[in-house]
Amino acid sequence: MSLNPDANDHQNTHGPTPNEAHSAVDVLLDTAYQAIDQASWANLFEFARKSKLPEFIADMFAGKHVNQSEDRPALHAALRNLSKSPIILDGQDVMPAVADVWRRIEALCNKWVGVTDVIHIGIGGSDFGPRLAIEALAHVPNIETRGMRMHFLANIDTAELARILDRAQPNSTRVIIVSKSFTTLETTMNAKAVVAWLKANNCTKGQIAKTLFAVTANVSAAKDFDIEEDHIFPFWDWVGGRYSVWSAVGLPIALQYGFKTFEEFLAGAHAMDLHFKNAPLESNLPVIMALALLHQQEKHGIKAYAAIPYADALDWFPKWLQQLDMESNGKSIDKDGKPAKYSSPVVFGSAGSNAQHSYFQLFHQGPEIIPIDFIAVRKAMSDRPEALAHHRILLSNCLAQAQALAHGKEDSNPNNVYPGKRPSSLLLLPEMNAFYLGALLALYENRAAALGALWNINSFDQPGVEYGKVLAKPIEKALASGSDHVLADDSVDAITAARINFLNS
Repeated sequence: MSLNPDANDHQNTHGPTPNEAHSAVDVLLDTAYQAIDQASWANLFEFARKSKLPEFIADMFAGKHVNQSEDRPALHAALRNLSKSPIILDGQDVMPAVADVWRRIEALCNKWVGVTDVIHIGIGGSDFGPRLAIEALAHVPNIETRGMRMHFLANIDTAELARILDRAQPNSTRVIIVSKSFTTLETTMNAKAVVAWLKANNCTKGQIAKTLFAVTANVSAAKDFDIEEDHIFPFWDWVGGRYSVWSAVGLPIALQYGFKTFEEFLAGAHAMDLHFKNAPLESNLPVIMALALLHQQEKHGIKAYAAIPYADALDWFPKWLQQLDMESNGKSIDKDGKPAKYSSPVVFGSAGSNAQHSYFQLFHQGPEIIPIDFIAVRKAMSDRPEALAHHRILLSNCLAQAQALAHGKEDSNPNNVYPGKRPSSLLLLPEMNAFYLGALLALYENRAAALGALWNINSFDQPGVEYGKVLAKPIEKALASGSDHVLADDSVDAITAARINFLNS
């Protein structure tokens, strides 16, 4: 069925395409404006089978080592497997360890009394997921909250540190240090700075020990940082950082909104996982979304796509999605060591309708074709008396932009011509709450994995982020020297040496 019976008129090359709208977990996906005809969909699904996508999905959920370069599984789905059905990794069920972390998170929620501020220190995957969830759920009308100020400290820039420490109350603050390796430079330096702030505010060694918590796969390193063992929450090397919000990395969600809300967040993701795992390709939302993007790469050679949530609650969603897609799938080499034909487009976006007044001019009249995921919520997201009227305008803008992009407009004045034929999909959530937020994030996680399988690239490693970190060490040493006579060598080229000398002059 199609929500838009004449959706393909702007192509005029085929009749209405069947099954342009699908739903899973009450999340609706409408691809009518992708303008993909029935024959093209059949070819796409056949390509998915030839690419062994069904086998890849089964292998991922079975704990096989789909992360080939690191010889690891990708078992983030286990972190939200509320059914506790066994997930076997190398002969051992991982679920008892996961369930033990759930128990400890719930216990911690019941212990924290009188806490005014939480400083969550982490970067990348240790930051984006919990920050997005805290921001999104703050928009849920009448949600129960413990009223703590949640501060997210990621950037090594001390401006962020200073802003947080100016607001936080040291004697009633708790600090969560989140790092899979517990060696991430930005995180460890920021953590040391926060400890120094606690000491400067006359917190005793015992008070500091009560204040510090860690989430890490490197328990021994956290202990070396003087964090008490019962304050250390583990996660595992089979969890990629950008897939880790479902682990104890998501502690702020439970601490702020209660463990029940955290469970609802996990439940939405788990429900979407079951759909991805079990639904036929032809009705599988993550697969359909992946194939639609692949089609636009083949047809238009697209280099970017946008995610535009018509919900202020999801303003952080495109930032989270940028890491998920581009760190997972921004690869030029495939699993066989050969040049990849396609990989992740550039991802960008922000909340509609604000985005309309920013870069939609490019969408409508620029030479580039940029597919768009429009994301909307059926139910108004506040209980203000104006909410229904405002929400109608919000939704009408969302639908109108998709229609205008698809059909375009002819005019005798070239400046007023809209080329049209700009593809988009609509994702519609019933309402904004923890369950549907979890479902939305898992939908895109599973789409990223499906795309990796279709492109034959590894979605679960990120070697490209390491080289710059290696080069930063000799540059930092040179800056610390204060010398303005640094010479180029194997680690610092002539241009960088000149820039160091300018900074040190």
